Amino acid sequence: MAGSRGLIAINNVANNAKQNSFNTFTSLGLNNLLVSGRIISIVLDETHPRFKELGEWNGLGTIEYDLVQSPTPPNQLYPIARPIDPSFKNFPLINEIVYILALPNTGIGESTGTTNNYYINTVGIWNHPHHNAYPQNSNTLPPSQQKDYVQTEVGSVRRVTDQSTEIFLGRTFIERSNIHPLLPFEGDKIVEGRWGNSIRFGSTVKNTPNTWSSIGENGDPITIIRNGQGNQTDEGWIPTVEYINNDDTSIYFTSTQKIPLEASSTSYSSYSSNPPTKPNEYSGKQLILNSGRLVFNSTEDHLLLSSKKTVNINAINGFSVDSPQSVIQSNSVLLGGVNAVEPVLKGNTTINVLVDLVNQLQALAIALQTSTDPAVNAAAAQLTPQLAIIRTQLQTTTKSQVSKTL
Repeated sequence: MAGSRGLIAINNVANNAKQNSFNTFTSLGLNNLLVSGRIISIVLDETHPRFKELGEWNGLGTIEYDLVQSPTPPNQLYPIARPIDPSFKNFPLINEIVYILALPNTGIGESTGTTNNYYINTVGIWNHPHHNAYPQNSNTLPPSQQKDYVQTEVGSVRRVTDQSTEIFLGRTFIERSNIHPLLPFEGDKIVEGRWGNSIRFGSTVKNTPNTWSSIGENGDPITIIRNGQGNQTDEGWIPTVEYINNDDTSIYFTSTQKIPLEASSTSYSSYSSNPPTKPNEYSGKQLILNSGRLVFNSTEDHLLLSSKKTVNINAINGFSVDSPQSVIQSNSVLLGGVNAVEPVLKGNTTINVLVDLVNQLQALAIALQTSTDPAVNAAAAQLTPQLAIIRTQLQTTTKSQVSKTL
């Protein structure tokens, strides 16, 4: 039993006690330690009627509950219980059922027998991550919801087929019929939220209905963080798996897997050879972020992109840079396409050459104005002021004030 904690340890002690015909719970004074309570209310903010009485913000997560086995009589205050682990907040909903334990409180320094009630583990009545609420008397529900409780060989299951959500779960929590639990595979460790958000610590599992096990070996690790299931059917009791092209936002940490990502743009015509492997064809260790929009923001220092091969920016509508200064340091810059061969002229050097040429032409034109040929004299006189205008334009308006080159 080394390393066992919480309910596991209690269960192990109890089982050993049964085998040894020894009532461990009674001997330890634990026979009434573990009870079940249905949530009546929970302190989430200062609007709770007993907010000040229960310690104000120090009472965050405290519940009022009704014992399932012996409900509280009318006009009496409901008993309360606090979260057993303040570092992990998994607060229950109203009408869900939790385990209640009596354990030491802050008065333990004066008397080792002083206790408070603490709650752990929402009871998975429906075995569903969305909610596991069961009202005190389901027979009092409207007929539209009474039919949602289906009898099976192992008990009742709840399958909402008419969008009815009359069960009171809290001020803002409204039941949705299209939240599906994740389908687990052998060896998975899964954490699920109530709204289709999840973390799967999984692996390649051949011959299973997931999208990441087409190649590689069984046991190759993969981690998937998903926020939002995307479009799903209303049969919320049917498990689903992550699908990167349908889920709202997801991050994939892979090792050998090939992920069928339908990238928005996969035009690699800027490569003359060895273009990148398309995202849905690549297999190996990679990090994939997929969502409707990605924002990378650095508040104090640089944003660095480093690659052993190339950095490819692929977009359907264009590529924009808004920056006080942009520097591209490269041995070769090809503008317009991979087959670009025309060199870019240096601005200052080119302008200086052209200005010198204009000056020489203007000097020639001035000299020709003394020609004895009337036609040559007239043409030279007309050319001289035009060359002056061209020289001014070359020196003032032809050079970019933004783009520079070496």
